[in-house]
Amino acid sequence: MKKSISILAAVALLGLTAACSSGGGNSNNGANAGSAGGDGGNQAANNQPADTAGGNEPAAAPKKVELKIFLGGLDRFREQFDGYFEKFAEKEKAEKNIEVTFNSEYPGADNAPQILKTRLATGDVPDVFSLHAGNDMPSFYKAGYLTDLSDQPLAGKLIDGIKDLVSMDGKVVAVPMESLSWGYLYNKKIFSDLGLTPPTTLTEMKAVVQKLKDNKIAPFLLSYKESWIPQLFLPLTVGGLVNSSHTDFMDKMNSDQGSFADIKEMFDIIDLVNANGTDRAFEKGNDDGAADFANGKAAMWVQGTWDADAILKMNDKMEFGVAPLPINDDPASLRINVSVSTALSVPPNSKNKDVAIDLLNFILDDQASNDLYQSLKFNPVSKNHTFKPYPWVEDAAVYVNKGQSYRDPAIPSAVKDESGKALQSYYDKKLSKEDVIKDLDKAWKEANAANK
Repeated sequence: MKKSISILAAVALLGLTAACSSGGGNSNNGANAGSAGGDGGNQAANNQPADTAGGNEPAAAPKKVELKIFLGGLDRFREQFDGYFEKFAEKEKAEKNIEVTFNSEYPGADNAPQILKTRLATGDVPDVFSLHAGNDMPSFYKAGYLTDLSDQPLAGKLIDGIKDLVSMDGKVVAVPMESLSWGYLYNKKIFSDLGLTPPTTLTEMKAVVQKLKDNKIAPFLLSYKESWIPQLFLPLTVGGLVNSSHTDFMDKMNSDQGSFADIKEMFDIIDLVNANGTDRAFEKGNDDGAADFANGKAAMWVQGTWDADAILKMNDKMEFGVAPLPINDDPASLRINVSVSTALSVPPNSKNKDVAIDLLNFILDDQASNDLYQSLKFNPVSKNHTFKPYPWVEDAAVYVNKGQSYRDPAIPSAVKDESGKALQSYYDKKLSKEDVIKDLDKAWKEANAANK
């Protein structure tokens, strides 16, 4: 009511001022105005532009910004991300009068890291880019490619255990997208029909494999067309071994004192999977693998829960679980890999840094991000995420809550890249175990030299 009275008073005052100024001490003008009557005065006012009649300034034109977005390996989520970016554009226009458009790239997982490194090194920087928090963050931080986001609202929203995984020197430098607890995937219906439970040792895994074969079911799905898929054996085997019987392996490798020959037993599970998998491994990539697994072509797949969305798009009735991969008969080696793979960051020399940081904050918007993360089938990462975790997340949590987990080992990305290609050739019998060991040792030493 007070506002209404104030507005009416202001209008009356403006009318009085206009009348005085139109008279300007000239009685004839005043008489003419009076003879015209109220309608004439209103007509004169109505002929003025709306934004100047009341003394308001013309509305400012919106500032236009194009954000360059680089999301490597996330093409399967293009629809969800593009839709979410449009929601951000609406918010930025409404709140800051900034008109945001997007130039988004979704390169494949195999070549995205190298493309991004080249761009950053040559100054052709995206405004927002994805990176692997475990593999890439240490070297990117050291090279000065990551903006400190510690003072942003997003930093205070992160779950404590997740916050550590996207921090360097106590600074939050990325927004986590895929928070993962993973090992291998298994078909719950097949396991239930045959009375099987996830094996806890390599010996038990061999028995499971035999029972599946006895029932004419392929034990493992092989999809080695893309090298990053066989590469998954590396963090799973190294992670289990360095958290049990080979605790000094990482330190030795980082100081050029170790060799993969020290953990040669990693090949035991690789050999078992390769010998009991589906045919035509090199004809199947990730999408084909997801389709085949969703349709029951194999009982198990050494793959992460990041493929949940792709699997359920192929078969929304599919029930799958996640379990740690047995690599030997030592119970201490049976552990779930806990990590943040995909995270988003902003380079310090982004041309649109403020708007890019606004976007990262919106990625963890208290309301909208619940729908985003749930649509991507990712785990909750924010204290304000309220959606119910998916069944496979709860499967993994059973192991995590018992202390049977480890943080994804910080293996140099060059070593991971080399392992994918080497294990492709190993499956194809073009490389021996000794050849693979030699290649991985060489790649790690070169990575050490490059990071000095």
